[in-house]
Amino acid sequence: MADRKSSKPPASRKRATRREASKKKNVPPPPEEIAPAESSDEPGATSALDFTETDTYLFREGTHGRLYEKLGAIPTRRDGADGTLFRVWAPAARSVSVIGDFNEWSPKADPMRSLGEPGVWECFVEGASRGDRYKFRVKDADRGRAGDKADPFATAAELPPRTASVIHTSEYSWNDDEWMEKRGPRLERDAPISIYEMHPGSWRRNADGSPLGWSDLAEELVPYLTELGFTHLELLPVTEHPFYGSWGYQTTGYFAPTSRYGSPDDFRRFVDRLHQGGIGVILDWVPSHFPTDAHGLGFFDGTHLYEHADPRLGFHPDWNSFIFNYGRGEVRSFLLSSALYWLHEFHIDGIRVDAVASMLYLDYSREGGNWIPNRYGGRENLDAIHFLRTLNEAVYREVPGVQTIAEESTAWPMVSRPTWLGGLGFGYKWDMGWMHDTLGYMSRDPIHRRFHHNELTFRAMYAWSENYVLPLSHDEVVHGKGSLLRKMPGDEWQRFANLRALYSMMWTQPGKKLLFMGCEIGQWAEWNHDAQLSWPDANDSYRNGLLRFVGKLNTMMREQKALHELDSEPSGFEWIDANDALNSVLSYARKDRDGNRLICVINLTPEPRPEYLLGCPDPGSWRVILNSDEKDLGGSGYPIRTEIESAPIAAHGRYHALLLDLPPLGALVLEKV
Repeated sequence: MADRKSSKPPASRKRATRREASKKKNVPPPPEEIAPAESSDEPGATSALDFTETDTYLFREGTHGRLYEKLGAIPTRRDGADGTLFRVWAPAARSVSVIGDFNEWSPKADPMRSLGEPGVWECFVEGASRGDRYKFRVKDADRGRAGDKADPFATAAELPPRTASVIHTSEYSWNDDEWMEKRGPRLERDAPISIYEMHPGSWRRNADGSPLGWSDLAEELVPYLTELGFTHLELLPVTEHPFYGSWGYQTTGYFAPTSRYGSPDDFRRFVDRLHQGGIGVILDWVPSHFPTDAHGLGFFDGTHLYEHADPRLGFHPDWNSFIFNYGRGEVRSFLLSSALYWLHEFHIDGIRVDAVASMLYLDYSREGGNWIPNRYGGRENLDAIHFLRTLNEAVYREVPGVQTIAEESTAWPMVSRPTWLGGLGFGYKWDMGWMHDTLGYMSRDPIHRRFHHNELTFRAMYAWSENYVLPLSHDEVVHGKGSLLRKMPGDEWQRFANLRALYSMMWTQPGKKLLFMGCEIGQWAEWNHDAQLSWPDANDSYRNGLLRFVGKLNTMMREQKALHELDSEPSGFEWIDANDALNSVLSYARKDRDGNRLICVINLTPEPRPEYLLGCPDPGSWRVILNSDEKDLGGSGYPIRTEIESAPIAAHGRYHALLLDLPPLGALVLEKV
């Protein structure tokens, strides 16, 4: 932990001068017109801030979803004096005190008293106010060793690498009522959903190389995402994290937006601005593990409070991090409260739960002998399963209109099925199998693709077993994997043509869409979190063409019900020809609830295929509404007929057929005229 002596206030500073000190720290002083909540410690008196027997019961049961209202730093008034009520859970501690700007970081100034069960400590500090930094000095009961810990329930933190918590109360007034009233249907299974995944620190940067703040990000993102037609923005974790290079996946502040891009209210304003622009916001959230930093949750009260004591259960070998003890009710309540906090307090529209597979399996990434079977001798983590079901039930019960999404990479059954059916209760699941198989196929030279055709068709065996999101995420463009463009074979033209064909398959197959930032412009280099994307200039025809193509795909998906209405139902998809491996051509139809069809045909070789015979689902005239080979999109401009009349020729089990001109490495989508 950093030496506090370097930031210690002058000894002469008194609590009455806190307003001046706040100005020096560039933290706004508490507004005069907002009166803190009234609290009382008079005998027999009660208030909404009291930690009651009901709170204790729910906390220990693992079902308390509002702990952020009772624990942490709560500005309030007692006996007519303004200050802050501090509470922290540390049942095994010998003593706890709060240290901070308001008491010159003295552990003797403000000792906390134990409330008894379930191990909560509290104290009221007169004069402690918004913007003050603080930590808890925790002495363990074993040897009396003292450690300075950040507040697990802090709603703000100072800028890393500094690690103190910050007292914060929101002053923000929301302006997204219209969005909040209508947002539910926008994430339902029959909605057109196209998600833009983004790391806020490396999308665009200022001229000096520093990341944009939340305000500037919102002003640039809203018109950009609107023009491209994305319906939702998914942010990599914005929970506070000490190591920037973890992208937020090593979380220490489960209730605090990272201070790297602004204040918590700046983030509220960011979400509000996107909602006013018609764009939903999804957050990555990480209940699977947490870092070992000394100021964090590990060994919080001198014991393994949040994590398992046995490293075979409590330590993750891949990420060098602790694993939550899901068998402890208080830990489940902590995580449940965190998820609900973001949904309630920041109007978030959905949470994507990271690394669910690592939670479900006790032997995840462990060799034999390095894991402990469950009570039935199996490898399933029964406590984690119970927590995930509790989480999803609480989210859908308490925050109507939102969705939960699982990043789950195995064949665990019924991830996105209701808990009352035996499922985990998520709304959606990432289809990692589709991503792996499709990218494996597309990375091959087209001359070899005929031998791997099944990698594109296998998904139809399970495509409706879950409510799927098709992800081309950040995980596919880091750690030496290369960018999506770099994975594609051939010269520059072929690489971009392959990428447009890949996106055509993605946008026309059943499932919601997710694309990581930079993939829409064909970025050549791997994603680098320390730099902004390599934005194309006006003369870069390939990258600008790809950008326009992604916009056309989103527009088509939104306007054509056949491409989204039955995404999660088998009646919305039918093969025309799944077996043309020789020509590496894939053809299928999508259908809406009224029976209207679209025909999708993708030629995955650089050889054009004139007069390609294709069985026609419905006789009549068909019109091309998407051609990925158009010159304006970076294509070759291979001449094709854009309106084709079916002929009474039997093909592919149908009585009518179309003679199509398939462009090289191109995709066509046709609608009935």
